[in-house]
Amino acid sequence: MRYRPLGNSGCKVSVLSLGSWMTFGGSVDQLMTNACVAAAVEAGINLFDTADIYNHGAAETAMGVALKPFRRQDYVLATKLFWPMTDNVNDKGLSRKHVMESCHGSLKRLGTDYIDLYQCHRFDPETRVEETARAMEDLIRQGKLLYWGVSVWTAAQIVEACEESDRWGGYRPISNQPPYSLLEREIEREVLATCNQLGMSQIVWSPLAQGLLTGKYKDGKVPPGSRGADQQRNKFLVPLLNPINLKRAAHVARVAADVGLTPAQISLAWVLRRHEISSAILGVTRVEQLQENVRAADVELAPETIARLEAGTLGGG
Repeated sequence: MRYRPLGNSGCKVSVLSLGSWMTFGGSVDQLMTNACVAAAVEAGINLFDTADIYNHGAAETAMGVALKPFRRQDYVLATKLFWPMTDNVNDKGLSRKHVMESCHGSLKRLGTDYIDLYQCHRFDPETRVEETARAMEDLIRQGKLLYWGVSVWTAAQIVEACEESDRWGGYRPISNQPPYSLLEREIEREVLATCNQLGMSQIVWSPLAQGLLTGKYKDGKVPPGSRGADQQRNKFLVPLLNPINLKRAAHVARVAADVGLTPAQISLAWVLRRHEISSAILGVTRVEQLQENVRAADVELAPETIARLEAGTLGGG
């Protein structure tokens, strides 16, 4: 396993991390969650990512239980807030009230005294950035957070958050969590360069394009037991199963076979080729999946392999 700095901090995170979106607290039971987390720790993964909205708190609870056997200082715990948890008008967004209350709820579900990285799951147009940044600052000073970050924010929104924090000497956000894969490269337009200038890193999700880049969905066929066959988890994958993306995924599989890697491994290695990416989040339902994918952490792709991958996938998404 390799490790990279979290933004411009001294904190190091594994280049592959374990997430819990659409898996833990839902389709994956607690015993398998425990096994996947233990396998991740054994493989050298130290970053674990979740969010309050994932299965409406159940993912945080499951993650907390699975991490309980391990020393708190041995892992970096990240969670998120923004989406409505109830019908309460204030139980959403990035207001000071919601930030404070959501943090306390997450701490309780996770069974921990502090969160390493607390992320704003989306930008809130109804709340001033100053209000959110000052709430994060107060939680950091109280010792309930160590760092804060954002997720799927534009370059302009990220700049605003940093400038606002600088204005009164506060802690800047240290990371952004966007989607990024061979089929989704939007952050290359502005976000990567902007964050690099501001000392922020990327913790990317969906590096395998919802599983499309695993090679499972040949000719658009959905195998039994896959994410595509799970009605609770396939709503983000199904729109990607179009002829263009299927052709691109087949190209990735051919290149992977030529260099002795699985489609998932080569796709993850491609994501990790950029130093701006501190970590790519894995979503797994079985230990075997994790053990296969984690091998990508030590893969260095040759320039000609990168060129071949990009020649057959550029413009995807």
